[in-house]
Amino acid sequence: MSNTTRIIPWKIALILCVGLLFGGLTAQAGNPNAASADKPVKRQIAVVIDDFGNGMKGTEQMLDLPIRLTVAVMPFLRTTKQDAEAAHRKGHDVIVHLPMEPVRGLRSWLGPGSITTDLPDEEIRKRVEAAIADVPHAIGMNNHMGSKATADSRVMRVVLQVCKEKGLFFLDSRTSYKTVVPKVAKEVDLVTLHNDVFLDDVYTQNHVLRQIAEVKKFLTKNERCIVIGHVGAPGLYTSSVLRNAIPDLKTRATFVPLTQLLPMPEAFDQGLKLK
Repeated sequence: MSNTTRIIPWKIALILCVGLLFGGLTAQAGNPNAASADKPVKRQIAVVIDDFGNGMKGTEQMLDLPIRLTVAVMPFLRTTKQDAEAAHRKGHDVIVHLPMEPVRGLRSWLGPGSITTDLPDEEIRKRVEAAIADVPHAIGMNNHMGSKATADSRVMRVVLQVCKEKGLFFLDSRTSYKTVVPKVAKEVDLVTLHNDVFLDDVYTQNHVLRQIAEVKKFLTKNERCIVIGHVGAPGLYTSSVLRNAIPDLKTRATFVPLTQLLPMPEAFDQGLKLK
């Protein structure tokens, strides 16, 4: 056999290899998802803790968790400013936890400056503006209780309009399935988010553990999850369960501040508000 006949199979193999390589690259260029088809989705979890502002159980334990929280502080209470300042020093985001009228429950549970559905527009505006001014470093707002108020379009239009004017986003805690927040927010052109899982709506450690399991389940089907817990009656349970659950949750998602789930997170990273 001549040298020429020995070279031909080698050349053919080389041509085939180059063709396969080029064809693979061409296919990837034509399909931008081809290279990342098997890449895991980057999931995010934001933890919001409500009811700061009154020296409640679990305050220190929550603020010392090894993740960046969103700390919801009630206005006009004895440790409102103290808790907001402490949260800010530790690098947590601060939002106003605005007391709002529920369908059931006593108004006395709401505390001072609460928003009720019998108030005229100007008084609602006055109270919302005062609440924002009373909570240092606030960049957003969510509702404390509020199952009745968040279902009232007139009330929420005033609340959300003030938030827009002051550069705050609004987190709908979703204490009512009748909430009008998404609809009204769209009308006034305000950025909003909503709660996905309550960690401690029942004040027992076992319930908080079950809710952590719900968070994990939620993350298998969704790219991000907003969870709400509380200081106060469940504070020590919630902080303890969260601390123990953080390592496992970190294998499933990245902990982020609530602002990172907004359309323009970089504005808040620079200490700005929505304008």
